[in-house]
Amino acid sequence: MPEVYRSEVIGAPVQRVWALVRDFNALPRWTSFVAASRIEGGMPADRIGCIRHFRLQDGGTIREKLLMLDDAEMACRYSIIDSPMNVENYTAVLRLRSVSRERHCFAEWSATFDCPAAEETALVRQIGDGVFATALAQLRKRFGGNG
Repeated sequence: MPEVYRSEVIGAPVQRVWALVRDFNALPRWTSFVAASRIEGGMPADRIGCIRHFRLQDGGTIREKLLMLDDAEMACRYSIIDSPMNVENYTAVLRLRSVSRERHCFAEWSATFDCPAAEETALVRQIGDGVFATALAQLRKRFGGNG
């Protein structure tokens, strides 16, 4: 089972960053590759079990289910339901931690999934660099710093 992990230091208080990323429907607000997003069935974006359906800038669509949202730990876990990527049993965790009293937080994003062996290297790179690292760098820039 492949594993992907990326992290970033963000020059903002952890509570400010969490206020944005805890919104399961907010990807278009902090990533450039998500064009639009909606929560299916009119459910709140912080309800366990809600499904976000988003459209990528390239036209692809992805559906993901919120599995856990923990404000005390500042973490969320979700799974992919439908995706143009050839992955199964995909589960990811996005977690924030304070690394200084006021000014910085540490964001870490990880995922595990199953895929055909021939596609593993490309998918790990696509998810790790094309999604996680890109989105975390954009989150860092959104909060106005180099970390």
